[in-house]
Amino acid sequence: MAVLDTVAATHIAHRDNHTHRDVNGGWLRPAVFGAMDGLVSNLALMTGVAGGAVSAKTMVITGLAGLAAGAFSMAVGEYTSVASQRELVLAELDVERRELRKHPTDELEELAALYESRGVEPGLAREVARQLSRDPEQALEIHAREELGIDPSDLPSPMTAAVASFGSFALGALLPVLPFLLGATQLWPAVLLALLGLFACGAVVARVTARSWWFSGLRQLLLGGAAAGVTYLLGIAFGTAVG
Repeated sequence: MAVLDTVAATHIAHRDNHTHRDVNGGWLRPAVFGAMDGLVSNLALMTGVAGGAVSAKTMVITGLAGLAAGAFSMAVGEYTSVASQRELVLAELDVERRELRKHPTDELEELAALYESRGVEPGLAREVARQLSRDPEQALEIHAREELGIDPSDLPSPMTAAVASFGSFALGALLPVLPFLLGATQLWPAVLLALLGLFACGAVVARVTARSWWFSGLRQLLLGGAAAGVTYLLGIAFGTAVG
């Protein structure tokens, strides 16, 4: 027996670790995509204005205005979106809570039927549903997970989402403005810094995807660069038309 235990322990110790990446992205995904959004939108805005042959002072004002407007817009939009989603979830939880209180037998049978549909034997499915339904709060959590696909104890915070969106967008939008704040008078340092930032954001995104870091980074660099190039040409066209 001791030999078998030793062999089993050795097998477990040498077994490959079976872990998964965070497929939801956690905080990383919204933070990186917020920064990327700020980078692309403000870079495109500034290159569009630069196409009209404006002064460095105008570029700074444009970049800072774009940063502020975009960050506040992102924060308000994210707060409203998450708050609305949270209110909807809480309303549905109230409905489920009332159903559990008024029709406990029907809800138990519903949960048992759900387990049966997943291949659990009818008798076992009903016993599992019965045991899990003894605690009302646990029953609510299970019904919420199974029927609504949500975790009542892990609802998103509107304020956290708003602050995170504001901060990440502002950080990304700051990059193309930074060279002008430090005394640059030409566009190319801002474009270069922004493109490097886009590559870095794309590379970080690879942590929550199956792509390699260089592929994700290069893809984001090309897409952001294309957006900046198009708006620059539009700025030239608009500047000529207005002039």
